[in-house]
Amino acid sequence: MTYEIYDDIMTLRLVQEACTMLDVSSEVVLKLFGEYFFSFCKMSGYDTMLRTLGGNLVEFIENLDALHSYLALSYQEMNAPSFRVEKINDHRMLLHYYSDRKGLYHIVPGIIEAVAKDFFDSEVDMTVLNQYEEDERTGKKEHVVFLVVQRPNQVGPQRRAQPSDREAKVGEEADNKEVQETMKRLKDRYSNLPACPRKRAPWDTVRSIVRFGQGNLVSEFNPQYPERLWIEEKAFCNAFPFHIVFDKHLHVKQTGVNIQKFVPGLQTMDIRLDEYFSIVHPQVTFNINSIKKFINSQFVLKARQEMVPECAQHQAMLKLRGQMVWMESLQCMVYLCSPKLRSLQELEERGLHLADIAQHDTTRDLILLNQQRLAEIELSNQLERKKEELRILSRHLEVEKKKTETLLYAMLPRHVANQLKEGKKVEAGEFQVCTILFSDVVTFTNICAACEPIQIVHMLNSMYSKFDRLTSIHDVYKVETIGDAYMVVGGVPVPTETHAERVANFALGMRIAAREVTNPITAKPIQIRVGLHTGPVLAGVVGEKMPRYCLFGDTVNTASRMESHGLPDHIHLSPFTYGALEGKGFEISERGEIEVKGKGLMTTYFLRGNLHATEEQIMEGDPEELYRDAPEGRVQSRRVSEHPDRKKAAMSCEPPSDVASVDENTKMAFADISTPLPDNHQPKSVNSRFCLLL
Repeated sequence: MTYEIYDDIMTLRLVQEACTMLDVSSEVVLKLFGEYFFSFCKMSGYDTMLRTLGGNLVEFIENLDALHSYLALSYQEMNAPSFRVEKINDHRMLLHYYSDRKGLYHIVPGIIEAVAKDFFDSEVDMTVLNQYEEDERTGKKEHVVFLVVQRPNQVGPQRRAQPSDREAKVGEEADNKEVQETMKRLKDRYSNLPACPRKRAPWDTVRSIVRFGQGNLVSEFNPQYPERLWIEEKAFCNAFPFHIVFDKHLHVKQTGVNIQKFVPGLQTMDIRLDEYFSIVHPQVTFNINSIKKFINSQFVLKARQEMVPECAQHQAMLKLRGQMVWMESLQCMVYLCSPKLRSLQELEERGLHLADIAQHDTTRDLILLNQQRLAEIELSNQLERKKEELRILSRHLEVEKKKTETLLYAMLPRHVANQLKEGKKVEAGEFQVCTILFSDVVTFTNICAACEPIQIVHMLNSMYSKFDRLTSIHDVYKVETIGDAYMVVGGVPVPTETHAERVANFALGMRIAAREVTNPITAKPIQIRVGLHTGPVLAGVVGEKMPRYCLFGDTVNTASRMESHGLPDHIHLSPFTYGALEGKGFEISERGEIEVKGKGLMTTYFLRGNLHATEEQIMEGDPEELYRDAPEGRVQSRRVSEHPDRKKAAMSCEPPSDVASVDENTKMAFADISTPLPDNHQPKSVNSRFCLLL
């Protein structure tokens, strides 16, 4: 918010931290803060207001309470200190500081010294005296008395050298000569005037002298008082409708007409003022001596609720703010005051109208001006609240945006999704080599026929959730799922040299995870078939309403054939994938030649495990550790280990000599997997079941 109140505990903690960091005492930190606070107030637009408080340091301090009272109209929660000055002589005084906030009085010397230097071109020395006046009972928690010694500033923009005795004497003679010449010109001017041309007012004579001599009227002015007061009692009570005159015993002698209307008991003369009012500020005992001691302070009186008429007791109590003036000859005190109001709302709450306030009283203007200021503050607060609401909504929007992006990136590759968000067309891309995996649940059709649909949903959700977590561990891309079929690719959309190893480890993890999913019919772990194939694909986005990232090419079809021709709880490898995994530390056994639909005879393999990774590493391992450096070595094959001739053939990357017939696809398994397939080895295009469904 624009105006925020901070607890003094936080202030003192900041001071302690500053003392620790700077290795200085709290007195130094608080005094420096006082100097900076004065500069901050000037920079914040209060410079002119502060300069007009008084013509000297004493007047400035005496009017600080009035300034705080004015600021309290806008800042109701402000807990300002109070000041009182006792003059000893022209350059020495006692400054009384009262505050509810303990431990901050060292700020005062910093402020007063900065004010004296900036506004009054003087230097001030302030000393804390151990003086406590408990009899004042101000209600403040802290009362500190400072001895203030003020002296003219001897250091200007350039240090002035002290004049010698001879120079001082010459300067004094020059000043006397100038005064004599001025007086001579003055006498010559008035000696030439007619004897009595017309009667001149005394003020005209004074003005002529001041203009001629360029004197300072303020410093030479002496007020003139009339012998009697030329105002009627009724006129005075009407002109000042809110005033009270009381004697040293607090007996009321005279009141204004409007204050009688709101506190009718004041019409009875000689009633005690403290029976009808209490002192709100300054918090002193309600007696004539305490009032005299704080005579330069602004007094705020509040009407006692039990002393107002019953019809007005439900209203807010009347508060008066004004000045106390002691009349020595009458031994009475006059309280010249006005209602203390901040806004038109408070005016209505107290049953007052603007007409009740004298026209010469600036309280009328103050209420209207402050009403406008309060409206501006409320508007500013509303803007701040709206800004905070917008910031909260923005944070919530950012959270929802991340959720949406997470969901979008789960459906499409990140770079493809970003291009679609920007409205760009996603071009299809050709990948020279990748490894595709298909899996399905064994006897899934029978399970569906014997179970409730919700049981199938729970089973598949449990299985796919485990598989999805493995895709993040091994950094493979989940293409899609249809029914019990699960499709994954490695090396797409981000090409990687370890695509085959990643998909192989993912397949091993799938087989482990499937054991944790139970068949709803038999209550035993389900079994899955997995098939892998390595080769080139074309990848792109199809559709506009529900765009999908799809793979096209014979590699997809062959991978699907590996899965459909596989065995339960086995990972079936094509010869191309076998070639990609050869020497990468995997345990692989040869299945032999089988008839593959649409492919003819193919020598295929089964992936048994990873010789260099435990099940825990496969299920929970760090991808950087798993795929940092693939260990060198030959693929472990049961059939190779049984036949030395085949082992020799495998070492030389040639087919075994005792194999009756080896098709071209099997030979390609020993070729460089990263090179594109020749045109004559590209089989006829057969769409996979996934592409057909899309």
